[in-house]
Amino acid sequence: MEFVSDGCYEITGYKPESLLYNRDISYNDLICPEYQEYLWNKWGEILAKKEYFKDEYEIITVSGERKWVYEQGCGVYDEDGNVIAIEGLVIDISQQKQREAHIRYLNNHDLLTGLYNRHYFEETISRIDAEPNLPISIIIGDINGLKLVNEAYGTDKGDELLNSVAKILKKYCQEADILTRIGGDEFALILPNTSYQDAQERIRVIEQACSTHHNLSLSLGCATKKTKFELISNTIKDAEDNMLLNKLLKSHSFHSNLIASLKATLYAKSQETDEHAQRLIKYSQLIGKDLNLSETTLNELELLCTLHDIGKIGIDDRILKKAGPLTNEEWEQMKRHPEIGYRIAMASPELRAIAPYILCHHERWDGSGYPQGLKGEEIPLTSRIIAVIDAFDAMTNERCYQATKSFEEAIQELKDCAGTQFDPHIVNAFIKVFTEIN
Repeated sequence: MEFVSDGCYEITGYKPESLLYNRDISYNDLICPEYQEYLWNKWGEILAKKEYFKDEYEIITVSGERKWVYEQGCGVYDEDGNVIAIEGLVIDISQQKQREAHIRYLNNHDLLTGLYNRHYFEETISRIDAEPNLPISIIIGDINGLKLVNEAYGTDKGDELLNSVAKILKKYCQEADILTRIGGDEFALILPNTSYQDAQERIRVIEQACSTHHNLSLSLGCATKKTKFELISNTIKDAEDNMLLNKLLKSHSFHSNLIASLKATLYAKSQETDEHAQRLIKYSQLIGKDLNLSETTLNELELLCTLHDIGKIGIDDRILKKAGPLTNEEWEQMKRHPEIGYRIAMASPELRAIAPYILCHHERWDGSGYPQGLKGEEIPLTSRIIAVIDAFDAMTNERCYQATKSFEEAIQELKDCAGTQFDPHIVNAFIKVFTEIN
């Protein structure tokens, strides 16, 4: 080096005079070893052709840090065309390289779990679909009940569930495996040089690990490409079909367990109890039979009695258990529970039928209820029934926010509110059947 600018210190940590005439170190020694031969040969080609040099490579600074630089330059020639010098410029591009690496990471990774994403999955499938990797097994996994967890407990809990699954899957990955999150609740595992039997054993181990986690259920399916003549797209489809079959077999028991968990959460958070639900079931069945309702409607009523207030699990405990009157802001929060309950019910196949009734159980006969302000027979019949019996049971059993009334006082309250808050026909039917059993 015959000339080195002051910028040398900022890039390399060496003062310019250290590199002049290779006094302390040559610039070539700063270049990372894996680039040295390549750059020497490229400069040789450029100079022979009298072209312009441009390239990127890494150097090692005085502190041992690797740093990306961009170099551009050209030869200086005499009258006979012989090289007498090289002039050029070296620029620090480390930040640019970091940004590029970050963009590549974002392009290929799922930000929540840190796993590879669908884009990377599709790229990798194309790359890995080669004879040396056969047999290639694909495992597709789908979290059972993620939507229900999101609606019932919030997306933070749903994210925790996703991360728990991702950690388990990562734990049972081998070095050559590629683990990806390919959708909201779906994962895919690419297993090169893995037989169908070995993939099935991997599924067994993963399912066993999942079973030790509360409310963690994963449906898994796999398929294997054995010969080069098979299409990898068919292997993926077969794995998905096997996963869906597994999900179908598991879904009922899983959702039943999760609903039981939701009920336990509701009872722990609010004034609701199993005894309250059983009394409502008793009243609803008596009214239902008196009104000659169908067996299907009676079954829906029974389920509604248990879960009509399920949306309260999304309401702050301090509001649910407050002894005194609610403020306007607290009351607005409380009034959200039918809509929360509706979303929870819609997220579960077992509860979807009663979702509209949950939404409407605080509507009033005169149209002054919430959340939709429905009036009269616009309100579903089952919602009108639950409104009457729930109010009666709340009045006649201890609640933190009101004094307990006698049966007679509660009956009179129902009569007074018939035609405004309650359906008069339902009130009359309830008074009739209640009087008969007491």
